[in-house]
Amino acid sequence: MYFENAIELYHVIGTNIKHYREQANLTQVQLAEQAKISISYLSKIEATGCDKSVSISVLNQIANVLSVEINEFFKEVSTYDTYN
Repeated sequence: MYFENAIELYHVIGTNIKHYREQANLTQVQLAEQAKISISYLSKIEATGCDKSVSISVLNQIANVLSVEINEFFKEVSTYDTYN
């Protein structure tokens, strides 16, 4: 996978986090609390057009809460069979 710029990368990460959060039936508040990050930070990560950098440590915390491998956050959205 190749990302032309950081904004494209952050968009894919944010979209995937939102996808897995919704799949786990968690609200942003619940995920933020369990991952020990602020709600506003999670909201910015998930926002369309996000330019917020995310540390590997935070991605790992989120992945652990969602029970997914961290590399799932880097897959382009089109690789999903379906969202539901």
